[in-house]
Amino acid sequence: MKRFRTFRTDQATRDRYADVAVSVQDFIYPYFVVEGEGVVEPIPTMPGINRYSIDTLVKDVQEVKALGIDKVLLFGVVGDDVKDERGTAAYADDNLISRAVRAIKQASPETIVMTDVCLCEYTSHGHCGLLHHHDVDNDTTLPLLAEMAYQHAKAGADFVAPSAMMDGQVEAIKQRLRETGFADKTKVLAYSAKYASAFYGPFRDAADSAPAFGDRKTYQMDYRTHDQGLEEIEADLEEGADWTMVKPALPYLDMIARAVERFPKVPMVAYQVSGEYAMLKAAANAGYLDEQRVVYESLIAIKRAGAQYIITYYAKEYQQRWA
Repeated sequence: MKRFRTFRTDQATRDRYADVAVSVQDFIYPYFVVEGEGVVEPIPTMPGINRYSIDTLVKDVQEVKALGIDKVLLFGVVGDDVKDERGTAAYADDNLISRAVRAIKQASPETIVMTDVCLCEYTSHGHCGLLHHHDVDNDTTLPLLAEMAYQHAKAGADFVAPSAMMDGQVEAIKQRLRETGFADKTKVLAYSAKYASAFYGPFRDAADSAPAFGDRKTYQMDYRTHDQGLEEIEADLEEGADWTMVKPALPYLDMIARAVERFPKVPMVAYQVSGEYAMLKAAANAGYLDEQRVVYESLIAIKRAGAQYIITYYAKEYQQRWA
């Protein structure tokens, strides 16, 4: 009989044999950015998470930097009055996210700023690209994503993160960055294995990005597939992606583990998405689960699967309350 209980006899022993840990350096903290001044607007479906105008965003980024969180991911939230069929507010010279990047870099230059590159928050139809016969037209969308990424890079973004799931988006962005001299300054974090998941619901409320009709299953991945995620990651790496991502996190730990095994030299990011966050918050607020323990366990699970970095709405609260 082989005995394993000797590894678990007391807390000190368990700590000694623990080989997976969570560190503040693992965290990427997402923000929703809006126009205006002095805005800190709570998001009802995501308790503790807010929309920020640029001035309040800068202050909050400085607060999370003081906690040790040095990586942030920005999503733009614009009004219906500026949305159009082509999402032009996303890649205009004075676009919201570029202004936010500049403000953060001026106030907190050491913060690593990542920006979401997708048209869904900016189009009047709520889809991630241009439409043709009520479906996204992949190839005509690519130049717009590339221009959006360029504008963010020009503003000082350290990473651009294309999330539209358009075939060829990484290549188009990399080419645009090379043409404009930013390829060595701004890296690409690819949403490579992004599944058509029901766990995104609260995010769509937060970003006002729900599609006006239909869904995104023609471009986001079918979660019933086994190997497509690895093929998507491989394609993005061939196109020049610097980091890659699996999204969501907890329901897709198998894909994180398999991707890290297949591509061990590429930094892997896992996105603990809005629905995962909202579930844990709701259960904790109802008294069904111990929030600290379940959050820690979920983060450990993501790290154990092999993720190097975790995008999580819990990052700030974790450092404030439990680190």
